[in-house]
Amino acid sequence: MVKFERAELFLRDLAGLSSEGQLSDALAEISREMGFHHFALTHHVDVRRSARTAIRLHNYPADWAQYYDENRLGLSDPVHRASHVTSVGFTWSQIPQLIALTRRDHDILARGVDQGIGDGFTVPAHVPGESNGSCSFANPVNWPIQSDDLPLAQLVGSFAFEAARRLWRLRSPGELTGEPLTDRQRECIIWVARGKTDWEISRILGISHETVIRHLKQARERYGVTKRTMLAVHALFDGSISFFDIFRR
Repeated sequence: MVKFERAELFLRDLAGLSSEGQLSDALAEISREMGFHHFALTHHVDVRRSARTAIRLHNYPADWAQYYDENRLGLSDPVHRASHVTSVGFTWSQIPQLIALTRRDHDILARGVDQGIGDGFTVPAHVPGESNGSCSFANPVNWPIQSDDLPLAQLVGSFAFEAARRLWRLRSPGELTGEPLTDRQRECIIWVARGKTDWEISRILGISHETVIRHLKQARERYGVTKRTMLAVHALFDGSISFFDIFRR
């Protein structure tokens, strides 16, 4: 009960944080109180190429962080990839149940152990229109994770990532070009994602071929892309359409 009372206080304090440093300090403190030694809150990107916009806070060993960045592991880390296939937190010992591990994955996990990092717990963060991210908590090698602390870590990780998003101001109104998609543009994109031609879409929707072309042209301009495939990808990425829309019969 005491730990959950502390978490409630942590969540209230998040609203008053105004800098990355304050959030990092708060995460370090709550991590210790939950029984963890390390934390990492990050977008799953090559941070060196995306330093201006990517979220990344951690207190991992410096040598491990340097190796991680030099090898661009933010893009291929098996922990990150595992978080892409679930919506709830998981221990790293569960990763083989979530994704198939390659030889390189095993090497990466083993190198982490060599740096003194043992098992951990990762909370996924999936926000339409942004790179995937996560908040992880980890312990030294041979330091067991207390299962009683995991529901608390799930709560803390989720709200900490949202606090980081606020601080980074990633969802500014100026990020998208043009006006929001119209309902008809959205319908056309869904049929594009289903593999239909402009002519086929016009027959399905009962509108002229020229009208379909115009809707899709305006939608591409809105996203700043020239290809139909990238139009569908961008619409999926920001949540304008969903996989359910595409595969629904």
